[in-house]
Amino acid sequence: QVRLVESGGGLVQAGGSLRLSCLSFGNIFSISSMGWYRQAPEKQRELVATITSGGSTNYVDSVKGRFTISRDNAKNTVYLQMNSLKPEDTAVYSCNAVRQGVVISWGQGTQVTVSS
Repeated sequence: QVRLVESGGGLVQAGGSLRLSCLSFGNIFSISSMGWYRQAPEKQRELVATITSGGSTNYVDSVKGRFTISRDNAKNTVYLQMNSLKPEDTAVYSCNAVRQGVVISWGQGTQVTVSS
């Protein structure tokens, strides 16, 4: 079983930066990819960024050039560096872990609020 714990959310002014962390516990063997998702009030959850075990990354168009996903395998941690934040980035951000095409775990989420 894998447990994921996010941290790093908070309140920031538009144009500011935050770095989110997703720490993995438990049986993390053969996790093929991890991703960051977000859900704003009254909106569907959307994919923000993913990173594979080989380091390949993918981003939703709205964050390209502003957000960077990375991983530190020694620390069992995936990061989401968010720069040039906009009020529309306000949401609960959650990470997940995928093994063999199946989502095996979600974190509890961390709130990001961007004020205008």
